[in-house]
Amino acid sequence: MLIKKDNLIIRSAAASDAGLFGSWWRDGAVMAHAGYPLGLDITDGQVEKQIASCSDESFRLLVIEIDGEPAGEMNYHSMGCKTVQMGIKICKTSLHGRGYGTKLLGMLIEELFTRQGFERIILDVSPDNAVARHVYEKLGFRMKGIRENCWKNQLGELQSAADYELTREEF
Repeated sequence: MLIKKDNLIIRSAAASDAGLFGSWWRDGAVMAHAGYPLGLDITDGQVEKQIASCSDESFRLLVIEIDGEPAGEMNYHSMGCKTVQMGIKICKTSLHGRGYGTKLLGMLIEELFTRQGFERIILDVSPDNAVARHVYEKLGFRMKGIRENCWKNQLGELQSAADYELTREEF
């Protein structure tokens, strides 16, 4: 997959990106929101195997580039019945708060609905993440509910999740 718009690129991850993803995934500051405040204990070789297992039909790991430099990741996972789950992480904190997340999500949403043929996109986010929730709602996502204390992070602390949905018609 390759999506370009202005200074933004979303592209499929390649084996050569394993070190990049590995550095992000081992960084607790980058991974805290995903439940890994200590980072992942993962080697670049393990990341390369995960990238190799990706396919457009079921799961795709994507690299975000801003101004020609890797800046974060996106992914999507087919859930069946024309439903897809997606996620985004801008890993360079210096790029937070500049509107890139909204633009990048819009680019991927359009791709998933118009070219990939999905009818519904779902995602979840921490109920405490007001910035992300605002972005999703600005793009048309509706909150379906909050699952209280539904999972534990790496430290064993209970976490909640706000579930969101967007249909092709709503976009």
